[in-house]
Amino acid sequence: MTGFTGVRHTMAAAFEKRDTKMPVLFVGHGSPMNAVEDNRFSRGWEEAGLAIPRPDAILCVSAHWQTNGAMVTAMDRPRTIHDFSGFPDVLQQKLYPAPGSPELARRTRDAVKKTPVAPDQSWGLDHGTWSVLARMFPRADVPVVQLSLDGAQNPAWHYDLAKELRGLRERGVLVIGSGNLVHNLRRLDRRLSDAGFDWAAEFDGRITELIDKGDHRSVIAYEQLGPAARLSVPTNEHYLPLLYALALKDDADRVTYFNDRLTMGGISMRSLLIG
Repeated sequence: MTGFTGVRHTMAAAFEKRDTKMPVLFVGHGSPMNAVEDNRFSRGWEEAGLAIPRPDAILCVSAHWQTNGAMVTAMDRPRTIHDFSGFPDVLQQKLYPAPGSPELARRTRDAVKKTPVAPDQSWGLDHGTWSVLARMFPRADVPVVQLSLDGAQNPAWHYDLAKELRGLRERGVLVIGSGNLVHNLRRLDRRLSDAGFDWAAEFDGRITELIDKGDHRSVIAYEQLGPAARLSVPTNEHYLPLLYALALKDDADRVTYFNDRLTMGGISMRSLLIG
């Protein structure tokens, strides 16, 4: 018991205020196979992991955890969730045994004032989180916590909630939004491994322009951007993690892009590094 208490004390002490803020990421995660394949996207994640300071912990908002109300994983050892089917055994057997962080879960709950955030002991790390982190931090030695998406809320609500997490950047926490700017599985064409439909390219380009202008209001109100938006975001669970990343941007932060390609017609892998 004494040793366990010591571990908790060490983790609590790790979140000391830093002189510089951690960057923020939005990652287009695409296929779970990127976790085990050597391709341009997985290499992009590896390069991003090497380019940023080592975090004390990671808070990830994944498209694949939608809940009724907001929740945050609060267990010491989150399980690896294989929330997909029809993929090779090598992927089904892949584990990402990163520790959790009840302390970061507590700090996240304390930071959010606009809504209760319930502690969760059952979820774990879904593939929106672990498929990316397996390439960015392959040793699985950085504590990871997931924050859910409240499926009943609109985009502006999510953006405003994310703003309340800004203080975590000063405490060595890497916040990652994991989804896809364009995500329409019903329109996929696997023959287009390195290309996108015109509507996908249009929407991807338009959102990029708005981000570069700092026009977050229009990014939030994406549904007003016409037919290309409706095709690119038929449901918004993959789009919302982008808003969590943008909400944490300070005026002085630069935005740089990587993996900025379309694939299979209807998926954008565009990823952002903020800071």
